Amino acid sequence: MSELPFANRLAAGRALAKRLFAYAGSETLVLGLPRGGVPVAAEVARELKAPLDVMVVRKLGVPGHEEFAMGAIASGDVTVLDEALVKRLSIDEQRLQAVIDKERRELNRREASYRGERPYPDLEGRQIILVDDGIATGASMRAAIQAVRRLGAKRLVLAVPVAPQETLEQLAGEVDEVVCVATPDHFHAVGQWYIDFGQTTDAEVHECLEKHN
Repeated sequence: MSELPFANRLAAGRALAKRLFAYAGSETLVLGLPRGGVPVAAEVARELKAPLDVMVVRKLGVPGHEEFAMGAIASGDVTVLDEALVKRLSIDEQRLQAVIDKERRELNRREASYRGERPYPDLEGRQIILVDDGIATGASMRAAIQAVRRLGAKRLVLAVPVAPQETLEQLAGEVDEVVCVATPDHFHAVGQWYIDFGQTTDAEVHECLEKHN
């Protein structure tokens, strides 16, 4: 695990890109998960000389314990729920829908903000690399995977700098390939594997997209 901890997201992106050179070229589209996944994806896209765009995902937090994910939503009107958890916590339909509606509004705001006048990319028949700055539970990434599949991608590569091995194994059956720099033991949170893990701003996402495209 000599790569860990990563200095920052840019360093993590460069380390990840080294494992993805087989996908270099404009026929590959790199999609970053805002916000933190976009700087990582931008480095991957730069190294591979591939186009860059975003796949907006929002975690669905348990009411009253929002940091605890019960699912996620993604671009393309995709909703992924942990049905067993929702049932176990007795979250009724009204409270569940309120969380979904709230996060859908924020997803739509971010989609419009990041994309501006640019049309949503056509994923039909494309080779897609889906990038985040790391994975913990996998809820957000699972929603992104389903959205990309629904939008017709031909081949889907899940690429992250760091994630627990167990989570990657759970997601492996939903993608064509998994590429991960490090799978450390005793994984508690993505941020523990970065020296600088400051929050990525909307402005930084804009800058990554404008600079690259």
